[in-house]
Amino acid sequence: MVRLVPEIRAVAEQFVRVRMVKIAGMDLRRFEFDYDVTWYAFFLNADETIYGRFGGRDASDAEGRLSLAGLRYALERALQVHRQPPPPVVLTGPPIRAEDYPAAQRHRGCIHCHNVNEFRRAAEQAAGKWSRDSIWMYPLPENVGLVLDKDRGDHVAAVLPRSPAAQAGLQAGDRLLHLNGYTVASLADASYALHKAPWQGRIPVVWQRGQRQHTAFLTLPAGWRKTNITWRPSLLDLLPALPVVGSDLTVAEKKALGLAEDQATVRQQEPVHESLQRIGLQPGDVIIGIDGQTFTGPGEQLLAYVRRNYLVGDTITLNVIRHGRRLELRYTLK
Repeated sequence: MVRLVPEIRAVAEQFVRVRMVKIAGMDLRRFEFDYDVTWYAFFLNADETIYGRFGGRDASDAEGRLSLAGLRYALERALQVHRQPPPPVVLTGPPIRAEDYPAAQRHRGCIHCHNVNEFRRAAEQAAGKWSRDSIWMYPLPENVGLVLDKDRGDHVAAVLPRSPAAQAGLQAGDRLLHLNGYTVASLADASYALHKAPWQGRIPVVWQRGQRQHTAFLTLPAGWRKTNITWRPSLLDLLPALPVVGSDLTVAEKKALGLAEDQATVRQQEPVHESLQRIGLQPGDVIIGIDGQTFTGPGEQLLAYVRRNYLVGDTITLNVIRHGRRLELRYTLK
């Protein structure tokens, strides 16, 4: 028996609570969620009609976007839906289970949730259907300009300037009702709705402001899904590491090279990794940018940019200064 904390006890006791500790055996068509997270909740009735979800995270903190107040709010909203439940979603055909993927047959040990993404990717690659765009899973609401209240997951805390949400007319204080056709009561609901959105195009959004209901469309530009994916365990084999090792320049050294005092730089020290030696990088070379992009802050910003924006096998250009002369060195990430 899981002990219920006081903050959610009264509402949680109105549910039959089931804790699933294995992904094996579950029908992934019904229980579809962000398999990289460590905890996730579904609110559903006996015929497996899903009323809502709770969970999610960003790259900075596994629990930073969650709160007990937010969970209580999502539970209360699920109970409201239960009073007038939508028609059940009938699944046809055989179930899709993690253990049915070919890659699962070669897997040793327990199947963890993040393995689902790995098994699915292997199947798509074998069939020639995998796209690198698929790495941008479960976009955050901020990707379309919505900052949602952590304790009331359908309330808009802020709208980012010049974002799709701002252009659609949403404002702080609005209550989000539907996003891409899905009811929203939590971060998990919003993220799932965006996960189901196209790579580019438009999706409907419905919100309430005061006593009035508003409907519009969010226009999604190319690349709108991109976010920091370095925390995702299912992508660790795809994320590159640029083996540059060194220290940042001093403000005086940057000034002497004509660089801004806050520009991110790394002076390569000895020894130089053999893969970097092959492209001509030398001790003392100063890396000032990647593919012509420069950054502010410590030198590690250069390395973090590579890990967040490229995959193993991509080729980048290191923008380098050597004895006052600017060079471009091409490097294939491993």
